[in-house]
Amino acid sequence: MNLRHALIAAAVLALAACSGGPVKRVSEPAAGIQQLTVRADGRWDVVVRLDNFSSVPMRFTSAKLDIAFDNGPAATVQAQPGISIGPESADVFTATLTPLPAGRARLANALADGQGLNYTLGGTVDAGPEDGKSRSYKIERKSALSPVPGLPGVLR
Repeated sequence: MNLRHALIAAAVLALAACSGGPVKRVSEPAAGIQQLTVRADGRWDVVVRLDNFSSVPMRFTSAKLDIAFDNGPAATVQAQPGISIGPESADVFTATLTPLPAGRARLANALADGQGLNYTLGGTVDAGPEDGKSRSYKIERKSALSPVPGLPGVLR
């Protein structure tokens, strides 16, 4: 009889252990500029890095991000990345944009002087779990870009 009770208790414990599972946590994503390249036509290719801090895969559907340098507004990224990013991972998308005249001038001065510049990225990114509803997340980031040696017109 004791063996039977022990087996029943072991079976109940095994079933109880299976009833849980990983916790699904959705956290605010982050965004930053990974690379900025000045094209021959004056437009910029901006590589935006999206960080998924959630414990589930997230689908990033749109981004509207304003870029400002230390002297003011520089450009706006409006894109539909349409990418899925795994749990606690990151990925990038590239947007080609036309900068504001002040942004173009500030970046040209920084490149001519071989200097980096501070930037602020602000706006929204729409994302949601792959099996759930998307929502808009506010993005605010301050960082810096530096010229890449040997690659004219490229900052990271």
